[in-house]
Amino acid sequence: MVFQGAEAYVTPSWYPSKAETERVTPTWNYEMVQVRGVPTLRPERDWLAAHVAALTGAQESRRPAPWAPSDAPADYIESMLRGIVGLEIEITEIRGKWKMSQNRLAEDADGAARGLADPEDPHHDPHVAALVAERLADRRAP
Repeated sequence: MVFQGAEAYVTPSWYPSKAETERVTPTWNYEMVQVRGVPTLRPERDWLAAHVAALTGAQESRRPAPWAPSDAPADYIESMLRGIVGLEIEITEIRGKWKMSQNRLAEDADGAARGLADPEDPHHDPHVAALVAERLADRRAP
């Protein structure tokens, strides 16, 4: 399974080195984790219901009036559970990768962070901007 994290397009127009060398191209910043393992189908009604309740609780918890499966008619929830295929994966390997401008000169990474942070830019992405800036600060730290 692949889990995609933050990601954003990076234009070479943000790089100060573009004006100096013109030896730049567009790229993509991203985070991802790949999980490998042994899958098992889990059709058991109670297992599915517990996972649906936990997922719903986690997602609804910030709402002023959280919805819960018990808010719907029991026969409706039962029919919905019959439409779910449960999958459990015994994890045997986890690999992660991120590319947040760490391959660029510090000045270019800073330019990418500033460009991504610019609300006027069509590729504005404050979350990725913060990640690039954070990792750039880590590179500069003693």
